[in-house]
Amino acid sequence: MKIGFIGLGNMATAIIGGMIKQGIAKPEEITGTAHTEATAQKVAEQFGITTFAGHNQDVALKSDLLFLAVKPQVLPDVLEEIKFSILPETLVVSIVAGKSLEYLAKALGPDTRIIRAMPNTPALVGEGCTAVCANAHVNSVELGQVMTIFNSFGKGIEVPEKWMDAVVGVSGSGPAYVFMFIEAMADGAVQQGMPRKQAYEFAAQTVLGSAKMVLETGKHPGELKDMVCSPGGTTIEAVKVLEEKNLRSAVMEAVIACAEKNKSL
Repeated sequence: MKIGFIGLGNMATAIIGGMIKQGIAKPEEITGTAHTEATAQKVAEQFGITTFAGHNQDVALKSDLLFLAVKPQVLPDVLEEIKFSILPETLVVSIVAGKSLEYLAKALGPDTRIIRAMPNTPALVGEGCTAVCANAHVNSVELGQVMTIFNSFGKGIEVPEKWMDAVVGVSGSGPAYVFMFIEAMADGAVQQGMPRKQAYEFAAQTVLGSAKMVLETGKHPGELKDMVCSPGGTTIEAVKVLEEKNLRSAVMEAVIACAEKNKSL
């Protein structure tokens, strides 16, 4: 299978790295285009794939599976450039935020086989979470092939397209909220005398372990929280402060604001 990438940023390289590491594709089967020669050369050296600065039409024409991995504001020009280079048998996978299956089909043609996906940056360390949906022209075998790719660097989850804005709010942009929480936890530990390097290590490992408990135990996060909160203890005192400072409300409003922004892209 010939696999093409238009755009070679962080998400594209995470996908490429996952496919090669898991043996899903060989470097010689992958071609990509970047906006600059410097980026194209860097990715070529990193993965041993063929890259170009430009040549979007050529890559689209020669790809069995084509990933669109550019910024939303760049996508209209890219679609206009490649729309006549998409062959009937080509499967297009877009990881562009805010652009619906209907939007993509309108630009590329109503019979185009299209999958829309939203990965997140933990894909760079093999722990991504990717939401995936497909239009009616994609069959179950093709969807399964693409799900295998997204599972190669984390977890792929098939969702109805109507959830995609919420996905961006909770997962696509979610790592930024978690990084802020880790930073804030570490700042508190630093205030109490812990060196910053160790503070980040303790905070990050705590978040990692807590997330793993949610995923592996199947228990409600509230139940897991209650397990830590001894009567009259230190943890419930901290939880009280977080409730007083409206942590839950702030996070909920952030997710909703992010989702609403995605709708307007």
